[in-house]
Amino acid sequence: MIHYKDLGLVNTKEMFKKAVTGGYAIPAYNFNNMEQLQAIIQACVETKSPVILQVSAGARKYANQTLLRYMAEGAVAYANELGYNIPIVLHLDHGDSFDLCKSCIESGFSSVMIDGSHHPYEENVRLTSEVVKFAQKYDVTVEGELGILAGVEDEVSSDVHVFTQPDEVEDFVSRTGVDSLAIAIGTSHGAFKFKPGTDPKIRLDILKEIEKRIPGFPIVLHGSSSVPHALVEQINNFGGNMADAIGIPEEQLREAAKSAVCKINIDSDGRLAMTAAIRKALSTSPEEFDPRKYLGPARDALKELYMHKNINVLGSAGKA
Repeated sequence: MIHYKDLGLVNTKEMFKKAVTGGYAIPAYNFNNMEQLQAIIQACVETKSPVILQVSAGARKYANQTLLRYMAEGAVAYANELGYNIPIVLHLDHGDSFDLCKSCIESGFSSVMIDGSHHPYEENVRLTSEVVKFAQKYDVTVEGELGILAGVEDEVSSDVHVFTQPDEVEDFVSRTGVDSLAIAIGTSHGAFKFKPGTDPKIRLDILKEIEKRIPGFPIVLHGSSSVPHALVEQINNFGGNMADAIGIPEEQLREAAKSAVCKINIDSDGRLAMTAAIRKALSTSPEEFDPRKYLGPARDALKELYMHKNINVLGSAGKA
């Protein structure tokens, strides 16, 4: 058993309290490798932002759970080396079973998500409660989910979107004991969130109704990448094929972050930034074969994107 405090990590309790009262959201950035982690820590240290490092089940398999634990510990030391001790959470994104959540808690995660949203309501309550009961023994925070997000990202996929029902949230939160709740209000996974010609909008009216039912309770938005047109254009200009990629407008996310939404998940935008930079580097220097020469620019592009998100979208800059 490795406790997250021994790695220098924190859970989300105090982080979320400050975010709810302060009218901003904590960035939750997914990572799979060293360059992504470097970019996240550099961006958050330079903007003095707290951060949630997210690891999906797929990322855990890809990077290896032992290496990930040391990477998270290294991230804390790296932030200090860069000159600022920002609060860092290591979070399991879309855990789908009790055993996976348990394994992550025992290997140093400070926060886990148990996603029972694809189960019938009562089974979601039962599964989430089971994870909460175990996590509380180790002061690990738990995120649950109500509603289903459409789209595909990593090992999470759905063809349908089911909006969160405000009538259910109070019962779910009180019966499960979760620390935060992910809701479905029109965000979706992946880079192809809306069809061309449609007006991308999230249901802020549902968010407001949920806030009335559970005032001050930490709300989470998944699938919140904005899919910047400039990145898609750069990918396509250098040999990619990403027609019709459309995301969530950043101004809508900023409005949501001013409310009870205190955690916003962003993954696809980071993938786009890195891919755009790599495609450009390999296309303009086809003789290059040193991975540092194309992964370095990809890391720099990701850092720039995340600094923008912290300052202009989430409002988390200066809140560490």
